Amino acid sequence: MKLLSLALLLAVCTVLPAAAGPGDEPYEALRERLGAEYAGRVPREWGETVSGVRTRLKTREKVVALTLDACGSPRGRGYDGALIGYLERERIPATLFMNARWIDANPGQFARLAANPLFEVANHGLAHRPASVSGRGVYGLDGTRDARELVDEIERNARKIASLSGTRPRYYRSGTAYYDEVAVEVSGRLGHEVIGFSILGDAGATYRGEQVHAALLRAAPGDIVILHMNHPEGGTAAGVIAAIPELKRRGFRFVRLSDYELR
Repeated sequence: MKLLSLALLLAVCTVLPAAAGPGDEPYEALRERLGAEYAGRVPREWGETVSGVRTRLKTREKVVALTLDACGSPRGRGYDGALIGYLERERIPATLFMNARWIDANPGQFARLAANPLFEVANHGLAHRPASVSGRGVYGLDGTRDARELVDEIERNARKIASLSGTRPRYYRSGTAYYDEVAVEVSGRLGHEVIGFSILGDAGATYRGEQVHAALLRAAPGDIVILHMNHPEGGTAAGVIAAIPELKRRGFRFVRLSDYELR
């Protein structure tokens, strides 16, 4: 009995090491391993809703997830303080997709937002490139040329976010939100769920306020809305501020992506 009790005690007290993830593997080894594994894979799909992209919350509850992109291009490194300030005052959670260039241009804002439990930080890539393993692009932007370049685009920003915030991102949205299905698979190997959207909230921050307002009022249970937080000159803030009280009156709540399973 004493031997049995000792064995049970040892089993209970033994702490198993955590499983290693992509962020624990030396970077070059990870890049070369996945590059070799996916070499020669020919994608068959291209678009915003290819196989594996998550576009909705898996629920029938009246909840909506606001996702805000910060793209970081030379003309898109701004910070929409009116939008973020409103969300903070009204305690509206959101998931923030941040590009490495935007983080570099706004280090103080990044640190403040990453520390706010109202928000969660997600990965919007290193250089805002469409996610491809063949170089396919869209909107005049070249896609990543192969799996190695795709690893650079996703993993280098994931590690940047983790080093600055202490938390590795779970979600990835490419520049332009375009993918091939092989790129989505590679993203999964890097520990990221790929996030699309079911409501085009501001069309790359080109909508006027009334257009943003109208788009959000089309919300149904489980929708994921794509918006932008890097163009304070646009109509995004005005539209969101007008729409949220009406959606609340309709019984909707606002959540982060991590609050629900995705589909």
